[in-house]
Order: sequence, then C-alpha cells, then structure tokens
Amino acid sequence: MMLIPTHHFRDIERKPEYLQPEKCAPPPFPGPAGTMWFIRDGCGIACAIVTWFLVLYAEFVVLFVMLIPSRDYVYSIINGIVFNLLAFLALASHCRAMLTDPGAVPKGNATKEFIESLQLKPGQVVYKCPKCCSIKPDRAHHCSVCKRCIRKMDHHCPWVNNCVGENNQKYFVLFTMYIALISLHALIMVGFHFLHCFEEDWTKCSSFSPPTTVILLILLCFEALLFLIFTSVMFGTQVHSICTDETGIERLQRKKQPRERVGSYKSVQEAFGGDFSLNWFNPFSRPCQPEIPIDKGLVRQVSSLSDMDNMETPESQLEETKDRDSVEVLDE
Repeated sequence: MMLIPTHHFRDIERKPEYLQPEKCAPPPFPGPAGTMWFIRDGCGIACAIVTWFLVLYAEFVVLFVMLIPSRDYVYSIINGIVFNLLAFLALASHCRAMLTDPGAVPKGNATKEFIESLQLKPGQVVYKCPKCCSIKPDRAHHCSVCKRCIRKMDHHCPWVNNCVGENNQKYFVLFTMYIALISLHALIMVGFHFLHCFEEDWTKCSSFSPPTTVILLILLCFEALLFLIFTSVMFGTQVHSICTDETGIERLQRKKQPRERVGSYKSVQEAFGGDFSLNWFNPFSRPCQPEIPIDKGLVRQVSSLSDMDNMETPESQLEETKDRDSVEVLDE
C-alpha cells in the first residue's frame, strides 16, 4: 500500500473562517431510499473495467482452451462448476464493494444549528472537516477521491472504485479472497493442462493451434500468479485490520492516543454480520450492524482545558488536522 499526503491545498481551505459553522451551507436533502452509490472517478472506473476484463479473460481460457476440449468430462464439469462459482462470487463481491456506501458522513452538517443541538458541555469538542463542511465522527477520515468523510476508512481502492469503510469492508475482503481462490485454481489447471499436452499431441489437447494455446496459457499463468500474490496480501492485511480493530490509515499514522478496542471476534462479527455462518461468505448478505445514533461518535472529550483551547482555534486546528486527516491511501 502507498500513502500519499496531500500537501497542496486550495486557497479556500487555508482560510480559517471556512471552519466556522455559520459559513457551512445547510445539509442537502437525503436522496431517495436505495439510491446507488457510485464514484465518478475516471481512474477508478478504468481499473474496475480492467478487473472485469481480466476475470472474463481467465473465464475464456479456462473454458475454451482447457475444459471444453478435454475428453475427461467429469474433470471438466467439476472444475467448470467450481471455477465459475468462484468467478461469480468474486464479481458479485466486486460490485457490492463498488456500489455500497462505505460509510459516508452527511455532507454539510457542520451548521450552527446542528452543533447547538449537540449541547456540548465543558471539555467536549467536535471536529469539522474543512473540505466537505461536515462534523467528523471519531475514526472518520476525508477521502480526496470520494470527496467525503468516511467512517472507519481503511483506504481508497481504485480496483473497486470506492473507499473501503465500515459498510463495505466485508465485500472487499470477499472480493480479494475469491480472486485469490480463482487465481490458485487457474494456476493448478494450467499446470495439469501443460502436462496433458506434453504427454499427448498438442493438436488434440486444445481447439486452438499449439502456438496460440501456449500464449493464452502463459498469459493466464502470469495473470493468475500476479493476482494470487496481490490479493492474498490484501486479504491478509484486511483480516488483520478487522481482528485488531485498526484501519490502514490508523496503522500508518500510529496515533499515540489510547483508544478502546473491540475484541477480535466481536470485530469480525460486526464486519461480517453476526455469528459464524455461510452468510459470512455471501456477498449478498449485508453486515448486521446496529442502528447508529446521529450524534454517536461526534462529540469527543478533551483531556485538559489547554487541549480544548487548541481545538477551538480554527487556524491551529486546521494545521494540526491537515497531515493527519487529508491523506489518500491507494493500492499499489
């Protein structure tokens, strides 16, 4: 993974008055229920299309180069069902990760009226994002691609054209897991097919010419090996983040402030939805998360009066939170 700090800010973001609630526009009306979440980012859309193309290419080679020409019908049927099932689950997980709201904070809610409704007590403060003019809950970070603050943002992944946050981390984990499995399955089938072709006549082991068959198999082998390594590392990283209740951004920042962490199994339950069941591996099953009150996590307690004075100073607050919150984490 790669950390890209955004050191260059627009002039309007340097103005301290931009943090004042009276300068924030009222929050927009929420969209209709069931509105699809989609990020209009050219790079992300291109990466998502490439992802689908590579899976469909593997599907083509597996079916039309290795399985359909095979004379062992039991081998072809079993491997065809397994590979197509894993490919379907991988693409379904990809769609869910891409089209699910990762946990966006309501935009423009840092208004004077809303802050007054929180009824802050002495020693209590709220953080405000200078970019989307919203009150940031604890562990929320601003994404420069999505242009929103995301709750428990782990990183922004261009391969799914979306942030990975508390609402879609399950789908991203399933996506990396199923891609790793179909990559491993494809590598094993390529190995067996090469052995079969060496033992028999190359003209009988594929409906394509021998040079074309070799090229298609080598490309599939290279693709499968590359994505097996990449997605396995991402899968392990995501599982570790869930079990330790620490996002990728928090791990990179290494905050010194102590934070109460959720137990490993409880954190996994929250991410995947309830007790262990087959629904953990189902991309169509949503994480069963409790309803979050509107003000939960918005109000934070400072340890001393001097800390509160620093947070009440817009300029110092802006300079302090620039490097901490204005980061974009991408997959390499």
